[in-house]
Amino acid sequence: MRELFHSIRFPVAIDRGLGKVSDEDRYAAHVDQLIRQVLLTNPGERINLPEFGCGLRRMVFAPNNPAAASLLKVTVLQALDRWLSTVIKVEDAEVGAVEETLTVRLRYVILARQERRYLNLEVAL
Repeated sequence: MRELFHSIRFPVAIDRGLGKVSDEDRYAAHVDQLIRQVLLTNPGERINLPEFGCGLRRMVFAPNNPAAASLLKVTVLQALDRWLSTVIKVEDAEVGAVEETLTVRLRYVILARQERRYLNLEVAL
């Protein structure tokens, strides 16, 4: 059954076959993209919404240790709660720092469908 959903795919790209902006027609994939936007956007990066984001990439300049990972976990949870609390409920978050890689593992529920989903994100530092 095809979903009745339509949004612009993130990151924005052109569908060369159709000659238009690529779209996303799966709601779960759209929510995944929203989460990635929050996590990978640095506060101040969006002109009209300067407080938006989590700043995960700023960790490139932070010490890569368990204390920084714990602080980042709190930052991730606060950012997702602030910007996506009407869309998802985060059930669990794990943030780890291993050598040059920062990993974020989320377990969340899409509120509109009560569907449990998982997101694993690795950022090379």
